[in-house]
Amino acid sequence: MDNPFPLPDKLSPTLALVMAYWEGLKRAGNTMPFWDDVNLSLLPDLTDRLLLIDAFAGPERFRFNIVGKDFVQRDSESLRSKFADEIELRGFLKYMRSQCSATVEAREPTCYRHGGSSNGPAYSRILMPMWGDGRIGMLLGALDRN
Repeated sequence: MDNPFPLPDKLSPTLALVMAYWEGLKRAGNTMPFWDDVNLSLLPDLTDRLLLIDAFAGPERFRFNIVGKDFVQRDSESLRSKFADEIELRGFLKYMRSQCSATVEAREPTCYRHGGSSNGPAYSRILMPMWGDGRIGMLLGALDRN
């Protein structure tokens, strides 16, 4: 089955920078980096646009670990330590659960693009899987407001 959240042929400079960081974390011939190698302080100019999501299996669930200010819900609700299925995902988090699942299943980066409408501005969001504890244990995400 094709990935329902394919990467575009060309990423924006912001998303390309985060993707290059993720690629640079890979060890030897691994297809994805280990989650414990991530150090978001190495991307200081992008802090507000980044997020880390813990991925759990059996049942599959996703918990917000680190959430940049650009991802915050309109009512400034704190998302840290909340599971994606416990809250209403809107704004820049629309379709996040679906994209998280697709990223884990595809075992590769994914992209969600919103073209802009009366429901909100245009933006792109990427998620990249990271290995840990014998499975995909975390997702690195980035947002770019087009």
